[in-house]
Amino acid sequence: MPAKSKKQQMAAGAALAAKRGKRNKSSLKGASRSMVESMSEKELRDIASTKRKGKPKRASRS
Repeated sequence: MPAKSKKQQMAAGAALAAKRGKRNKSSLKGASRSMVESMSEKELRDIASTKRKGKPKRASRS
């Protein structure tokens, strides 16, 4: 499942770092905090590895 926006990709990267123990979970905010609890490492890796080129800064709500 690729990321739909740059923000989503960056949040997944932060959550992945926390899940691997390279970043404190307490330093996470917003979407990355919920991602680390609800997603597996493989799912986070798939989203975080999405290329940012051509992605909007933020995904539309629709």
